[in-house]
Amino acid sequence: MPLPVVESPAPACCAPPPAPPPAAAPGRTGRTALLLAVGLGTWAAAYAAIQPVSEWLSFRALGLAPASRLGQSVAFFLFDTPKVLLLLALIVFAVGIVRSFFTAERTRAILAGKRESVGNVLAALLGIVTPFCSCSAVPLFIGFVEVGIPLGVTLSFLVSAPMVNEIALVMLFGMFGWKVAALYLATGLSIAIVSGFVLGRLKLERFVEPWVYESMQAEATFQKERLGFTGRVQKGLEAVREIVGKVWPWVLAGIAIGAGIHGYVPEGLLVSFMGKSAWWSVPLAVIIGVPMYSNAAGIIPVVEALLGKGAALGTVLAFMMAVIALSLPEMIILRKVLKPRLIAVFVGVVATGIMLVGWLFNAVL
Repeated sequence: MPLPVVESPAPACCAPPPAPPPAAAPGRTGRTALLLAVGLGTWAAAYAAIQPVSEWLSFRALGLAPASRLGQSVAFFLFDTPKVLLLLALIVFAVGIVRSFFTAERTRAILAGKRESVGNVLAALLGIVTPFCSCSAVPLFIGFVEVGIPLGVTLSFLVSAPMVNEIALVMLFGMFGWKVAALYLATGLSIAIVSGFVLGRLKLERFVEPWVYESMQAEATFQKERLGFTGRVQKGLEAVREIVGKVWPWVLAGIAIGAGIHGYVPEGLLVSFMGKSAWWSVPLAVIIGVPMYSNAAGIIPVVEALLGKGAALGTVLAFMMAVIALSLPEMIILRKVLKPRLIAVFVGVVATGIMLVGWLFNAVL
């Protein structure tokens, strides 16, 4: 009886190479591009219709007098609500695509091993495009410490991520022009870089909770998922659903406050409280802003209304930066990893930088 022939496995050197990951089908990419073009065209048409529709609703459908306080407030609300939400959706979609190239692991790897001065600059720049909120503060901070990133570099990222918000940057550009947006970007980055460098020089590592250093684990790994055009568009849509779905109540609240300021708060009161002449207006604006909780999209309409009433740009920017960079809820979350003394030093250094920016703007502009 003949013995069965058993084929021996091919040696590793002769094994066929692994099949490449399947590429996105050309038809699917084309459909995605077509749907994206239709969506952007619809967005542009809706944005162009905001002003005439809001005026028709306010002064014809509702019959409000354009010169009345109620009419001004309602018109402001009906105009700003779709404008801010449409801008927010478009910006978040674009940022979601950008962020698909930046994972937390990749960010940590970029910052690891850099000199503090270079690391502070890189951390501040990465803070603009990397997602950061109170819910992600603790794991990101732990991850940065795990790979040996200096504390000062980590704190530059901690300042930059909420303060130099890409959504606020684009919305400021759309509402007030490139000069205000550029000033916001330059000063926010400067505060983040200088604050992190100063805090790093103070050698405050002993004020980090001990368990943070004790929790060091394996090295970070890169995200190996390969996203094509369709996958990145899907990431953008997911960001819109997640972020806009969470923040729209804050946006409406901010617009409602802005509408009330626009229609009912006397100009003289705001000018005296947030004008250039009173040196104490900047620190007072920072003190008022710290306990407040809002995201960048929610605070922009308030900023617009304050500036429209004659408030000084430096004072208003200091208020906005304090709200989004030094909010009380974020300080509470950070208490899980930082001791109270380090949190106090962190708040003091950043608040000082914000006040210097406010005074500088009021003196120059």
